[in-house]
Amino acid sequence: MQYSVLDLAPIRQGSTAPEAFRNSLDLAQHAERWGYHRFWLAEHHNIPGIASAATSVVIAHVAGGTSRIRVGSGGIMLPNHAPLVIAEQFGTLESLFPGRIDLGLGRAPGGDQMTARALRRSLGSSGDTFPEDVAELRSYFRSSAPGQMVRSIPGEGLDIPIYILGSSDFGARLAAKLGLPFAFASHFAPGYLLAAIDLYRREFKPSAQLAKPHVMVGVNVIAADTDQEATRLFTSLQQLFLNMIRGTRKPLQPPFPSMDGQWSPSEQVQVGRMTQCSAVGSADTIREELKEIQAETGADEFIVTAAIFDHEARLRSFEIAAEVLAQLKGGVAAAQSQH
Repeated sequence: MQYSVLDLAPIRQGSTAPEAFRNSLDLAQHAERWGYHRFWLAEHHNIPGIASAATSVVIAHVAGGTSRIRVGSGGIMLPNHAPLVIAEQFGTLESLFPGRIDLGLGRAPGGDQMTARALRRSLGSSGDTFPEDVAELRSYFRSSAPGQMVRSIPGEGLDIPIYILGSSDFGARLAAKLGLPFAFASHFAPGYLLAAIDLYRREFKPSAQLAKPHVMVGVNVIAADTDQEATRLFTSLQQLFLNMIRGTRKPLQPPFPSMDGQWSPSEQVQVGRMTQCSAVGSADTIREELKEIQAETGADEFIVTAAIFDHEARLRSFEIAAEVLAQLKGGVAAAQSQH
């Protein structure tokens, strides 16, 4: 079982995008030392608390400051772009950092509908054309055919692994049909997790990239030296989702001592539903919570995210998570060897 990082280059209240980028690189450098397999950045637009809108550029920033960890997109929202542009961007990244680049693809806009219209303008793409867009993108990575008029240079002939992201049966079915790894966005939309990964495994067809299904499960991991401190840090993520529900997006907010009095009962239920796939607490506590998620999903990989206001506390959370996940990985490997 592998374990990886999903980062949104969070912009904190009172801070700036440059600081967010410095913190993301610092986290990636630590993650590399702590044994994380990959470091992914997510495309979002018009959101005050997220700096990773120009995702390919931030991937280059992170890959250039690290040496071994895989770096990629979790994901590129493909309908926002002409597939050729993404082929050229990731062909460039793979040429600069060979053997280290991943291309995760999603079909959501990564923002509100007005922003999606501004991004997509005359592309003619939508979530409905996602399978065709993926097929076109993949064609640019193949060696060019005689007489081929449009080529991705750089890009053609490069072996860049592609991942399908999703939070429903749509992505699961497409990933299974194409024989690609499937990453489920359970860190914010866990409702369909088990049904989607079951469908993916059932319908999976082996491909040149992948012989058997590979399921990545997104998990919020907020770890600290005590359960009480982790619960306090977790309130920043709870505020993030609460503001999303209220339609009042803000930079990442500092933690509260508790969320008591901050939300209505119905809002508390909604936030609880969105953060269901989370492990919050000390090392011992998150170990049990992650074991439970692993047992329930049979995940081949956890991709861990943490919206924590204080950068040093965020680093500490990922450090604790790495120690726990390394132990969990050893336990899964031992169990598999006995079968």
